[in-house]
Amino acid sequence: MLRTFLAVRVQLLILLLVSEIGYAQNLIKNPSFESFVNCPGHLGNFDSDVQNWSTPTGGSTDYFNGCSTEMGTPENFNGAQTADFGVGYAGLYLYAPDDYREYLQAELNGPLIKGEKYQISFYVSLAERSDFAIKEFGMLLAKEAINLTTKKVLSKKLLYQQKENDYSFMEIGYSNFYSDTQDWILVHTQFVAKGTERYLIMGNFKSNKRTRLFKTKRNAKQGAYYYVDMFKLTKVQPTNTTVKEVGLKTSLQIELDKTHVFENVLFKFDKFKITSKAETELKGVFEYLLQNEQARITINGHTDNIGSKDYNYRLSTQRARIVAEHLIKMGLDKGRVVYQGYGGEKPIASNKTEVGRQQNRRVEFIISKPSGLNTNL
Repeated sequence: MLRTFLAVRVQLLILLLVSEIGYAQNLIKNPSFESFVNCPGHLGNFDSDVQNWSTPTGGSTDYFNGCSTEMGTPENFNGAQTADFGVGYAGLYLYAPDDYREYLQAELNGPLIKGEKYQISFYVSLAERSDFAIKEFGMLLAKEAINLTTKKVLSKKLLYQQKENDYSFMEIGYSNFYSDTQDWILVHTQFVAKGTERYLIMGNFKSNKRTRLFKTKRNAKQGAYYYVDMFKLTKVQPTNTTVKEVGLKTSLQIELDKTHVFENVLFKFDKFKITSKAETELKGVFEYLLQNEQARITINGHTDNIGSKDYNYRLSTQRARIVAEHLIKMGLDKGRVVYQGYGGEKPIASNKTEVGRQQNRRVEFIISKPSGLNTNL
């Protein structure tokens, strides 16, 4: 496939940016739970099995890994979920009878810098045997590690009894993705650091009465159990300022209302993960959208012809969605992004060869031209 003018400009932009600022460092150790002390053999052993992580309360958070028969992947006691970020992930109840709760706790690589903006992100998937889904995910940043025996809600009243500690609370709410039981859904938010944060805790910090819920089954009596994976905590780079400092125009020349193929957003067979090369290209498109505030982007996902039509449609939708979520994670308003999948219905190369099938496993984008958009950049 011929390299488009867009791809050339994106690569030039990123090479200069990387030489100036480098890639953002993930401040969370063992972010996808791949390093472990013991292959998990039973429930509730997350605290002693996983390196660099702990549980801040007596709640029995679980660890799943492909090495295990009892606590393996993708099949386990609460459903089935593939491990798309390695071979391990965690599982915990974010809502349960009698205000029972489970949490995760990670020590950061170092304290955050006061006044700097950071981004937290992670992936969740609601377990199939859950009766409920929650509509918000809670995040807590603390100065000191939490080590309490309670198995109930880690409430603010309880936390503030530790007078030597310091906290920052956040909630991440979603209206569309919170009840998905098949895919890994990206959850993220940004915040400005106090400068005291050294530990990250994830869970539900509200009582049952205050928790916003979605009932997934008619006779719901149990809880909301989630698989979680791939945590990232990174400092947000001042993108606009950096681009100006290196002397580049902040917007690419993109032909509007035309289909463009992401040159590097190509997927392995049956996969929909974003690669490092894809991240590089997406940054350039994000820069364009950042400077053209009225512009909207439509993202279309595609597959090769291997597999059933229904499966390929779902897979292509996942591929389009992961690109859309990546742009939103970078800071694009989610109201400016729409996505859809077409399965294998629109090939651009022959499916008789691996090279052709690779080209068909693609994502395309169209930037619309609403009235008032400046096209002379």
